[in-house]
Amino acid sequence: MAQELSFRPKTGDIPTDPGVYRFLDPNGRVLYVGKAKNLRARLSNYFGPLLSLHERTQRMLAEASDVKWVIVKTEFEALQLEFTWIKEFDPPFNVRFKDDKSYPYLMISMGDAVPRVFITRTRGIKGAKYFGPFVNAGALRDTLDAMLKVYPMRSCSSGIYARAKRENRACLLADIGKCSAPCVERVTNEEHRAIAKQFADFMGGGDVEHIKKLRDRMLKASNLQNFELAAKLRDQLSALETVLEKSTVVFTEETDADLFGIADDELAAAVSMFRVRGGRIRGVRGWVVDKELERSQAEVVEYALQEAYNDLTADVPREVLVPALPEDAGSLADWLSNLRGSKVDLRVPQRGDKAALADTALANAKHSLMLYKNKRVADFTSRADALAALQRHLKLENAPLRIECIDVSHLSGTGVVASMVVFEDGLPKRDQYRRFNLDRTTDDTDSIYQVMMRRLKYLADGDDSTSTKFSYRPGLIVVDGGQPQVAAATRALTESGITGLAICGLAKKLEEIWLPNSTFPIILPRASDELFLLQSLRDEAHRFAITFQRQKRSSNISTSLLEIEGLGEKRAKALLRRFGSVKRLKMATAAEIGDVPGIGAALANTIVASFNSD
Repeated sequence: MAQELSFRPKTGDIPTDPGVYRFLDPNGRVLYVGKAKNLRARLSNYFGPLLSLHERTQRMLAEASDVKWVIVKTEFEALQLEFTWIKEFDPPFNVRFKDDKSYPYLMISMGDAVPRVFITRTRGIKGAKYFGPFVNAGALRDTLDAMLKVYPMRSCSSGIYARAKRENRACLLADIGKCSAPCVERVTNEEHRAIAKQFADFMGGGDVEHIKKLRDRMLKASNLQNFELAAKLRDQLSALETVLEKSTVVFTEETDADLFGIADDELAAAVSMFRVRGGRIRGVRGWVVDKELERSQAEVVEYALQEAYNDLTADVPREVLVPALPEDAGSLADWLSNLRGSKVDLRVPQRGDKAALADTALANAKHSLMLYKNKRVADFTSRADALAALQRHLKLENAPLRIECIDVSHLSGTGVVASMVVFEDGLPKRDQYRRFNLDRTTDDTDSIYQVMMRRLKYLADGDDSTSTKFSYRPGLIVVDGGQPQVAAATRALTESGITGLAICGLAKKLEEIWLPNSTFPIILPRASDELFLLQSLRDEAHRFAITFQRQKRSSNISTSLLEIEGLGEKRAKALLRRFGSVKRLKMATAAEIGDVPGIGAALANTIVASFNSD
């Protein structure tokens, strides 16, 4: 790539005003849309030395042939224009979310002359009110069935409604009291619209007020000895309370908020959104995205808000709670306030129930990200493409059907262990994983060298007495790290006399691939199947090593406690559960230790005396 971009504008020609810019390819396709408080300062970042830019940015600039910008008056206008252009042009290098699953909504077509309520997985109908999304479609159907007992509005299709009107004969739903039958004029269209509005008000968070009014009407009917009406109202009240029991109460009744949890790594991000209305969780929604360009979590937050509230039917709450505030949080809050028609508080929850629910949203996002990555790796076509691409990028003779990955783990240089995980045909083979204790090692490179020598011994000797699986020849060995770690692995390979074995390193910072004796790394395409496969392999090796390191540390702690006379394994575990660590246990008094079930005063004094004698 040329160091100087031919389309670079003169610095003095770029305005210092707020604005929105677009990078275009030779065919005029918009590659990327961005906004800036100061266009000159922002665009200058793209036109510095190319090798100093992130690899994904370099790829975008390599495809671009022109850059254009539009000046606006304020950051808020820049935000609105950026959102509009992203939606219109769908640029490949902007963040593009996709639902991690298709969630159902409850929709009321208030734009129709005779509104209809039904369950749908699509949005965008003009004049419609949407409630959700809901996680469980079956529970949503039960909710709709219960609601129709109280608010008997139309739920049939246009064809069924037209036929009933033409034949002047109501359907079964009208006969069992789940429709007020506007098709045969049992109620007028205005009366039916009022029923639909009550339905929407209840679903929109006015449930407490509706139940209060229904209970008052029931008591009044009972006092007037109108027991038939009172019984009917009682059944309706029971149906609504059943609906509310299926919504988790998390806050006070006045709480109206959306909470976002975001989990991301170098290649992808997952967003989980919890909708809280009237103090109850009304819906959950999730997205995943491949990050074509490097994005901070604050930037992902901005795009998540755009995705959540990018149409006129968006239900914007009083509070929007996010894990990090974007740089232009004020403009975002103004945009949300304009959509809502009143002030919206955009902030990061710090403590209390909202922070706890935000943690739950984060846990959901982490799970979605894990499932998304596993799904990509598990897909047969994706695995085949990934292995073929690795063969091409690494210039291997054959596709690496068996890949082994080595990772080292330690705690501040102590308790050093290593792991080796195995993927065959792109899938983990857990029965062939191995763990290594490293009692004497100087650093990570020495650890990699030792593990490689121990692993290669089985290939050099053909020794399969311990495990024939361990003597299988891999198509590729991956070490966690960059040039130094690859050099250590290569040295072990040379000294062992093994030839024809491919080795590479995966450096975490930029997900670079390092080959032996290479000056520059290989950069795999962003969000490609081959990079996802290597990342999954490395992450699995890291998880396996960390787990072993923690087990070893826990075992060492328990062993030191078991050396105390009278303290068995069960009592040692009870002490660790109570105090969390030996350090805290040593700081405890005899009385505090004696309060642990099964310890007692005498043993507590023995424990304290043992610590004092160390």
